Amino acid sequence: MQRTHIPGILAMAAIVVASNVLVQFLVLDGLLTWGAFTYPFAFLVTDVMNRLYGASVARKVIFVGFITGIICSLIGTQVMLQGDGYTYAAVALRVAVGSALAFLVAQLVDVAVFDRLRDGSWWRAPLISSVVGSLLDTAIFFTIGFAQFITFFGANADAEISWGWSTAPFLNIGPDVPLWTSLAVADWMVKMTLALIALLPFRAIVAARVRRVA
Repeated sequence: MQRTHIPGILAMAAIVVASNVLVQFLVLDGLLTWGAFTYPFAFLVTDVMNRLYGASVARKVIFVGFITGIICSLIGTQVMLQGDGYTYAAVALRVAVGSALAFLVAQLVDVAVFDRLRDGSWWRAPLISSVVGSLLDTAIFFTIGFAQFITFFGANADAEISWGWSTAPFLNIGPDVPLWTSLAVADWMVKMTLALIALLPFRAIVAARVRRVA
């Protein structure tokens, strides 16, 4: 890694750590956490590094984020909390596994899609890669972390996330559905919104870097 890559590495690590902390704090009647608003910027970091330094460097930055996330999850599984008369881990096993796999797959796909589109209009590669990556991230995370047809983690692991199986109005306004499906859709909506917003800093960062090199 060159010195010019360090800001991207630090930014990715900071986003992963911040998101792991902020996921503990709920907003919008529990539909989202504050971590949902920080985590999508990992795609911005990946796309900026890909545009400036290429796919190989972007993948190395992703690996740093992946290892950072695993460390955070391991710490979280050892932190025990008290609530409603029982003790539970701050990070459930299924959630930790889902988070790690979702991050790795979604980010690597983001790099592949970006690379395929990098020679088109400046906005196409970051927008489409982030949309595809974000969709994969949400689908993988919530399926592994909460879907009832995933049973190989065992009864104890299922018990840790069984609160997500309770029914509640869809997005707090629609018909009753399993709570985790509303959480997944709300998370995906935030990611889509931030994928659009992130185009502004992407354009600004890349342009500033090009001016410095010139």
